[in-house]
Amino acid sequence: MAGQPGLSDAEERLRWLSASGDPLERLRAAVDIEAFRAELEAALPRADRSRGGRPPGTRC
Repeated sequence: MAGQPGLSDAEERLRWLSASGDPLERLRAAVDIEAFRAELEAALPRADRSRGGRPPGTRC
């Protein structure tokens, strides 16, 4: 599987982003995102995942 990034590539990318000032890390430090959790969950309902998995009879 040449050309596909591996786990160590992803970890290296995250280290590089942190070292170069990842904007999402700065946003997380500045904004209490948990304060918006209730509003976001109410506005973005999720599908019922109680059954889960692929429906029977389907193939890849």
